[in-house]
Amino acid sequence: MAEVLPSARLAWTWGAAAAALAFALDQATKWWVLAHLMDPPRVIPITPFFNLVLGWNRGVSFGLLSADHPATPWLLSSLALAVVVGLVVWTTRDRRPGMAASVGFIVGGALGNVVDRLRHGAVTDFLDFHVAGYHWPAFNLADTAIFVGVALLLLVGGRRDPAGAPTSAARP
Repeated sequence: MAEVLPSARLAWTWGAAAAALAFALDQATKWWVLAHLMDPPRVIPITPFFNLVLGWNRGVSFGLLSADHPATPWLLSSLALAVVVGLVVWTTRDRRPGMAASVGFIVGGALGNVVDRLRHGAVTDFLDFHVAGYHWPAFNLADTAIFVGVALLLLVGGRRDPAGAPTSAARP
C-alpha cells in the first residue's frame, strides 16, 4: 500500500524553498534600501497611505524589548535561533508540504532579521503604512514572511488529515 502522506523529502523541499525565498527577498530588499534608496535617509511617499522610510528596530515586534545595551542584538538573535531550531524540528515531524512551507516562511524571515541584528545591531525597517495620520510601525519583508507563515500555519494546521491517514505522530 502506498504511503498516504507526502514524503518527508517533499515537505523538506517545500520548507527549505520557502525559507530561502523569504530570506533572499528580505536581504536583497534591505541591501537595496540601505545601499541605494535611503542614501541619504528620507521619507519617500509612494501612495497616500504608503511611504518608504528608514527605521531601525532594536527590539522585537513593535519595538518591544528595545534596549541600547550591546548584548541586546545577541540575546534577541539567540532567542530567534532557538525558535528556528524548534520550528525545524517540528517540520521534520510533520510531512505535509503546506506545513513545511508555512514554517519555512517563518524561518526565512526570522533568519533575515537575525542577520540584520548581527550586522547592524538592529533590524532594518522601511515599509511604512499609514491612515489619517496614524502610522503602523515600519516593517520589512522578513516581518511580512513571518506574518504570512503564521497565517498559513493557522490555515494549514487546522486542516484535518483524511480519515485513516497516518498523522505526523504515527509515521509508517
